[in-house]
Amino acid sequence: MKRVISVVGARPNFMKVAPIDRAFKKYSDTVEHLIIHTGQHYGAKMSDAFFQELEMPKPAVFLGISSGSHAEQTARIMVEFEKALLEVKPDLVIVVGDVNSTIACALTAVKLHIPVAHVEAGLRSNDRSMPEEINRLATDAICDFCFVTEESGMKFLKTQGFPEDKTYFVGNTMIDSQHFALQKADRSNILQETEIEKGKYVLVTLHRPSNVDEPEQLKSILKVVGELSEKRDVIFPIHPRTRKNIDSFGLNELLKNVKFIEPQGYLDFLALMKNADFVLTDSGGIQEETTALQIPCITVRKTTERPVTVEVGTNILIEPTPEAMKTAIDDMLTKPRKQGQTPPLWDGRAAERITEIIVTQILHY
Repeated sequence: MKRVISVVGARPNFMKVAPIDRAFKKYSDTVEHLIIHTGQHYGAKMSDAFFQELEMPKPAVFLGISSGSHAEQTARIMVEFEKALLEVKPDLVIVVGDVNSTIACALTAVKLHIPVAHVEAGLRSNDRSMPEEINRLATDAICDFCFVTEESGMKFLKTQGFPEDKTYFVGNTMIDSQHFALQKADRSNILQETEIEKGKYVLVTLHRPSNVDEPEQLKSILKVVGELSEKRDVIFPIHPRTRKNIDSFGLNELLKNVKFIEPQGYLDFLALMKNADFVLTDSGGIQEETTALQIPCITVRKTTERPVTVEVGTNILIEPTPEAMKTAIDDMLTKPRKQGQTPPLWDGRAAERITEIIVTQILHY
């Protein structure tokens, strides 16, 4: 019996690992799959709910790391994850995405000579001011196997000299979770609870430090959002970081017509995305999810690490300036919408491909 650990830390990780856990059940006679939760994001609404809604088993180990600076958080994860590895003794560690838990656990495992597979490898924004970009670069530089969601990742890994026989184009496990959860999301009452009507509201999310930590930048973005709320209902599940900065910078008056709600669990947020007229965001994963749902998306960032969502999907990437935002929103409200397509292999079966490769080619069963 081989033992495989998948690491989750931040909320997007849960959506990426849940399908992998389900797919490993096919191989339960030869592979024991365990989940370790670092605790990087933790709370009943934002962590426990995701486990329940995605039907994930309780983590075999919970490290309880919580918040801190990038250095503090990464260091604490490494210390506690090393203890877990020495106890569990896995044959393979799977890390997903680009959060601090990703690089911390990859680095710890590699130094203990435990093979590491990176799911969602090869994505690049080419913006090193983003901590996620550093995590991507570092993780891909040290991992043993790369599982890739889109062609841009394959091309980058090839240019970087990553072994082609250890690089696998498999699709997107986040979209696997979306396929799994859509019927459940259709039973959500979030639209009724927030008193919004299907197809007649705009969903807004903002949390990037570059957009929300500097007072003038945040003010300029929120002013445009406030103007949008005079034309359409705007629903804004607000990230704690963004909420704190809006309050401390005294910007609430700009958003008097906006419907603020607390951060949502996976199913309710999926329902909000699926039924929106369009989405305005600076998120990474939401670019992918809206493309898979065929919902128009405006991404307020200078770069994206998910170019397939722009090249093939429904995503429009714009500079984070008031002028660019106003133009994009006006186009969205008055002109024909961009027609997107589903990217290759975003078919809900990425986790099946990943686990088959792991079992047959990496663990050699």
